[in-house]
Amino acid sequence: MNIHFIAIGGSAMHNLALALHAKGETITGSDDAIFEPSLTRLKNAGLLPNILGWHPEKISTSLDAVVLGMHAKEDNPELLRAKELGIKIYSYPEFLYEQGKDKTRVVIGGSHGKTSITSMVLHVLNYCDKPTDYMVGAQLEGFDRMVSIESENEFFLIEGDEYLSSPIDRRPKFHLYNPNIAVISGIAWDHINVFPTFDSYIEQFRIFISKITPGGILIYNEQDEVVKTIVEESTNPIRMIPYKVPNYNIKNGITYLNTAHGDLPLAVFGEHNLSNLAAAKWVCQCMGVDEADFYEAIVSFKGASKRLELVARNQTSTIFKDFAHAPSKVKATTAAVKKQFQGVNFIACLELHTYSSLNPEFLVQYKAALELADTAVVFYDLEALKIKGMTKVSPEDIKKAFDRTDLIVFTSAEDFRNYVSELPLESRNSVLLLMSSGNYGAIDFGKLKSRLA
Repeated sequence: MNIHFIAIGGSAMHNLALALHAKGETITGSDDAIFEPSLTRLKNAGLLPNILGWHPEKISTSLDAVVLGMHAKEDNPELLRAKELGIKIYSYPEFLYEQGKDKTRVVIGGSHGKTSITSMVLHVLNYCDKPTDYMVGAQLEGFDRMVSIESENEFFLIEGDEYLSSPIDRRPKFHLYNPNIAVISGIAWDHINVFPTFDSYIEQFRIFISKITPGGILIYNEQDEVVKTIVEESTNPIRMIPYKVPNYNIKNGITYLNTAHGDLPLAVFGEHNLSNLAAAKWVCQCMGVDEADFYEAIVSFKGASKRLELVARNQTSTIFKDFAHAPSKVKATTAAVKKQFQGVNFIACLELHTYSSLNPEFLVQYKAALELADTAVVFYDLEALKIKGMTKVSPEDIKKAFDRTDLIVFTSAEDFRNYVSELPLESRNSVLLLMSSGNYGAIDFGKLKSRLA
């Protein structure tokens, strides 16, 4: 096929382009801005556009399809040209479905844990030498790309995002995959710029359940009351498999999973990760991996990129960074670190970066999100609020929303960086947790790591 990508530089888009190129398809693309690592990876594959910008002359009847990324606008010149010529236009999830419509589609959905569950399943399948097509939202150790599509594979494992499909298709991505096997890890209100009420957000998961093919399987978190309710309400004729946090114990800072095969030491920790592990175990079993093989493989899983990622450790202190940004994720990550590292000075720092997190109406969802930290810090950039044209949020508003009067609040990236650099980590038994979906105020992690060397 001859396929053109509009907004090829996106994280998901460039990975799909690379996967199709590796498969032997003819790929072209355009974008008005391309950053690392997309830039180098596209360049190395010979797919980097010669000139940035939108060029409608690239769109001709020789194309079999156009894949439209979310970064593009509805009036994109290349999109308008493709419509004019009657070329088939796919959103990213539509195109993934086309590639996997004759395979067994396994879709991992939920407000949190999607990437971790998908990563765990891929790790186990790779360990057991069971190839599969996949799309995952993070770069994984041992995998060249976040997307892989091969003609001979039986399964297609997909991380099912509930965000919108494209500028001209406002359906959530995971509505388009029609899974044979599905997971719902949990539901916590997110994407309020698209789903302004919790009820409207929950409805997207009801629709997701209805899209599971009749006779298919839904693996769901029974400890999430919202998930449990909508699953029990469903009339879709499918098999429903509940899961929950498995039994475990912590000894000398290591989490051990209690199994019939003995206590297994894990490289990951926290009840949210153990819950994700329980979901991954069911998925793997549905994909033909037996329990003993799963346990043998999962002990070497070190975690998905940016999920409780170890930055540095010495005999007295430990530093983690984590992608947590939504309230439920911040609470879960903070609780995991607190439970794993008891009796130490626990400093939790959160950057508020997304549209939702900086919305005054949504901020109240963060109540008590950092209560388990000995020292709690929130950083947000006032300039970012101005650029996004959002209502000004004061440090007092932040303290009130988090319900913590001793909360330390920074509105300057420089001040936040200076604060972190001056923490006495070298001389005090401490754990520093940095959480953000942004760039952590441009902290130099190399310097931070060298302090604990």
